[in-house]
Amino acid sequence: MMAASLGEVVACLIRVPTEVVKQRTQASPSSSTYNMLLATLREEGFRGLYRGYSSTVLREIPFSLVQFPLWEYLKTLWSRRQGHTLYSWQSAVCGAFAGAGDYLLLWERGGEGGGREGGWEKEGEEWMAGSSEAEGNIPRVLCNVWRSRGLPGLFAGCIPRMTFISVGGFIFLGAYEKVRSTLLY
Repeated sequence: MMAASLGEVVACLIRVPTEVVKQRTQASPSSSTYNMLLATLREEGFRGLYRGYSSTVLREIPFSLVQFPLWEYLKTLWSRRQGHTLYSWQSAVCGAFAGAGDYLLLWERGGEGGGREGGWEKEGEEWMAGSSEAEGNIPRVLCNVWRSRGLPGLFAGCIPRMTFISVGGFIFLGAYEKVRSTLLY
């Protein structure tokens, strides 16, 4: 579990700046990704790329602490049931279910997603990513989403995110198992 946690800390070193630039580019479609990167560096410095790093790490670590043991448990159950070691595609299926189960157990507050990296700003009736209003204050972001969108707003995007996590679990954990079995045999 320590390895999963440390892996998330390191992965977020790349994931967070990518997400910050991506979300800001999406919020300003007339600007290119490169120009948004330069604007972030100019306006906020290097630290601007890591806005929301700690809250992202705090969100990702529990997912890893659930997903990997759940994956191992599902593989053990399937292996015992069929009486032999799983093939890599079966491990991949377990990875997909572990990702989905992980997501259901630790249901992400869907509306909080963008606020994690860039804050939210109210524009008309919509909250827009990229403002400094929230400044990493997750409870404030959740309250703002609750007020503007209600309960459905807190769970917005759950189906696509769960699908994404399941596909990721299938691909990455399946690929890991295939490489591992290839190297061991």
